[in-house]
Amino acid sequence: MAKIAPTQNADTSLEDTTGAPLPETYEAALTELEGLVGRMEGGSLSLEESLAAYRRGAALVAFCQQQLEKVEQQVRVLDGETLKPLPTTAADSGEDDL
Repeated sequence: MAKIAPTQNADTSLEDTTGAPLPETYEAALTELEGLVGRMEGGSLSLEESLAAYRRGAALVAFCQQQLEKVEQQVRVLDGETLKPLPTTAADSGEDDL
């Protein structure tokens, strides 16, 4: 299966392979992706519409992965290159139980 990567045009806005602009935020991309999945699972799309939805979804997934990688890199920089697991309980975080 081939990966579909977003491309940049001359005005530097991100687009998917169909030419549709990608959302500006991770949250907007995730919302659109969830809507696409719902429509595809509903079974009411034609073959061509399903293929277009799949292509758009692949571009949205690539965009979301890229955004997550950027955030992870920022966290690594802020945390001195060492990612630490988040505490799962109050005892792990050093908070006193009252």
